[in-house]
Amino acid sequence: MKIDADWLRNRDAQMVCTMLSGAGHQAWFVGGCVRNALLGAAVGDLDLCTDAYPETVMGLAKAAGLRVVPTGIDHGTVTVIVGGQPFEVTTFRRDVATDGRRAVVAYADDMETDAQRRDFTMNALYAAPDGTVADPLGGLPDLRARRVRFIDDAGQRIREDYLRILRFFRFHAWYGDPDAGIDADGLAACADHIEGIARQSRERIGHEMRKLLAAPDPAPAVAAMAACGALAQVLPGASASLLAVLMHVEHKAGLSPDWQRRMMVLGGETDRLRLTKAEQRQLSVLQTAAASDHTAGPLGYRYGAETALSALALRAAMTTSLIDPTDRAEADRGAAQVFPLTAADLQPDLQGAALGKALRSAEANWIASGFARGRADMLPKR
Repeated sequence: MKIDADWLRNRDAQMVCTMLSGAGHQAWFVGGCVRNALLGAAVGDLDLCTDAYPETVMGLAKAAGLRVVPTGIDHGTVTVIVGGQPFEVTTFRRDVATDGRRAVVAYADDMETDAQRRDFTMNALYAAPDGTVADPLGGLPDLRARRVRFIDDAGQRIREDYLRILRFFRFHAWYGDPDAGIDADGLAACADHIEGIARQSRERIGHEMRKLLAAPDPAPAVAAMAACGALAQVLPGASASLLAVLMHVEHKAGLSPDWQRRMMVLGGETDRLRLTKAEQRQLSVLQTAAASDHTAGPLGYRYGAETALSALALRAAMTTSLIDPTDRAEADRGAAQVFPLTAADLQPDLQGAALGKALRSAEANWIASGFARGRADMLPKR
């Protein structure tokens, strides 16, 4: 089987492959780029693996006049930069010891050993520079069935790195078959090891949850998380009951995926996610907007069209209704409005608190008029 993808014909990628193969070493694309190419999904990073040791890769890159950075050399990874594009090149590895968060690795000489240390069968697929696919662990049938399955013993894979519990649900949301449901053995293993999530850093947990909730439809995966106890580990107090309703609202309204909107409908405490201050502010603004009694136009004016539509979607999910088809245009119209009065228009007659009160009153009346009142209508008669 071969992959036919534009990135395989990428001159820079082929240069890295030739750099390795020309010195007698193996060069294989691995992981997400191979998986997504076979699924017809967008491909991001191009990662390679090889039997060459990191020091050898660095020497070959320098000899070829390429920039190389020892980004993860302790774990066998260096980054070769060609034409401004980074290529992570990792030596075949095997795990020597694991503690549920980190692994001590040793170099390996063959692809099969390297594949055994990966998480899911669909991620243990390799492609040669000509596109020929190598499947050392039988991951292709799982990929074709869109079945996210742990390699060999699911419990062992999880004990090696408990973050794989969250990755299991994230990968199901993105690549799993919702009609076939989630892999039962994997779900049972997640439930058996659920306490291990608490051993992960908040940064890693937050990273996984952002990616999960950005999936086209994360509702089935999140429902499975709730059923096995994983959701309570990362979002204490959260409920998955309205997420599927929100997905229906989003679909009918043509809204793009937004992880913050989805997190808001889940509720719960976000302390374990290490959100940035900007993300915390946006969630607070969204909560305020959704709880307000503003209609679409005023919401767009006060919060912007995007936040307005997210707030309307949350309201609709809470009431098991849909967004009115006219609300998108109204939110856009509101977002484009500029209040025609300024403080200078009311000075010097009004100053201080009285000036602020008058401006707020005039703005409220202007909004209530559907933004129809002009500046002349609101200027004080003199």
